Amino acid sequence: MTSPQFGSGPVTTGLFINGEEIPGHEHLTVRDPAIPSSIVGYAASASRQQALEAVGAAQAAFPRWAALTPAQRAEKLRASLAGLAAFADVDATLLSAENGKITREAARDVSGFARHFALADTLTDQVAQTKTIPGPPYETVVGYLPVGVVTIIVPFNWPIGILASTLSYALLAGNTVIVKPPPTAPLATVRVTQRIAELLPAGVINIITGEDSEIGTALVQNENVAMVSFTGGGAGGRRIASMASETLTRVSLELGGNDPALILEDALLDADATDRLYHAAFDTTGQICMAIKRLYVHRSRYTELVEALSARLRETVLGHGLDERTTMGPLHSARQREAVAGLIDEARAAGAEVREFGELPRDEALRDGNFLRPALVLDPDASLRIVTDEQFGPALPILPFDTDDEAVAAANDTWAGLGASVWTQDTERALRIGMRMACGYVFINGHGTAALDPRAPFGGIKGSGSGREMGIEGVREFMTTRSIALPSVPAD
Repeated sequence: MTSPQFGSGPVTTGLFINGEEIPGHEHLTVRDPAIPSSIVGYAASASRQQALEAVGAAQAAFPRWAALTPAQRAEKLRASLAGLAAFADVDATLLSAENGKITREAARDVSGFARHFALADTLTDQVAQTKTIPGPPYETVVGYLPVGVVTIIVPFNWPIGILASTLSYALLAGNTVIVKPPPTAPLATVRVTQRIAELLPAGVINIITGEDSEIGTALVQNENVAMVSFTGGGAGGRRIASMASETLTRVSLELGGNDPALILEDALLDADATDRLYHAAFDTTGQICMAIKRLYVHRSRYTELVEALSARLRETVLGHGLDERTTMGPLHSARQREAVAGLIDEARAAGAEVREFGELPRDEALRDGNFLRPALVLDPDASLRIVTDEQFGPALPILPFDTDDEAVAAANDTWAGLGASVWTQDTERALRIGMRMACGYVFINGHGTAALDPRAPFGGIKGSGSGREMGIEGVREFMTTRSIALPSVPAD
């Protein structure tokens, strides 16, 4: 098959600054991960000066936006969604083409905006809440203020859904925003975000695409930027934190994960549970921060689980994400494909059994695509990188355990602390073990985006970052606390 064309040719997107679309001084070329020789489109590449102009526009718009009540901001945010539904299908198609994920996953990604804006809207009353500490000697009112101009940087894997989980909360809190989409897959994110931005006051949302080396310092290391929200890999997070430290800019980081799942001896492993495990590990070709990266199974259920997942993986159809027959698309980049393949080869060389599934696409057009057969790596040595590193690809190590203590210790023995899951029919036992997991979010009998309660805060600890998204905590992440103390009047 050939890469899709949109309209008369490849898609082009500009910058969006102070309510207007403007061209960049150069452009980014966006390629199809399934057909790397095929160009999906071109995104404007901003200069440093244009990035500074976006910060200036957000800064100028901030006082008026912050002066609105949370209810008034929520009303405007609801109205800004008006143009999204009509373009949902074409936006999902575009995202699939530039990202590589299958279309139905892209559609879920695109729908994230409306879902998160609606959730943010339910928090309006809490955003405005204050508390009073009675005197004497003071009567003190504690409230919250928006931080100011916020830069939001999103990754390629779920760019629209991840942006929605931060942007809607930052705006409801009263901040103005510069959105920086991922340079390798910016097109759909720009289009969706611009439709919203055009229906809000000028400067409230600005969109800057380009190379990090050109615009990074303007959007991060800038004393007029109050906060940076970054979702991505650990190396990128450390770089952002280092840059922001120069200006004492506040930083929220949602970084990678090495999520464990613990399958206890009484776990229900029917077809539905197996399907949930499969999607939790292999959706988006394994390129999800909160995907299952390590599967620990009680020894008494090990063979059963391996065979069940093997049967599910035999159904895999590798192909272009826009092909309705495809169940797994390519990895986003050749570099990531080679990295994951290297982890698999290393485990095989060390003596682990590796089971690979599906067939590489036979279509000549897809010959050079970033495809990799999904793999189960059985009982690898715990020191191997397939266990210790974040694979971020379709390779899942499965390790047996004998006791709960052994499983918890192995699960917590990692640099990461994003998510984890416990699979058992004993709810009290699940909660006891969940309380011992060293991570920010624990799922019970589920894992990942499908099992996430979007009303609750989400985020990591340790090397998985700091800060929280969603829930009232996600709004407070973009606010700062203010206390006003009034001297108490002595009673007569």
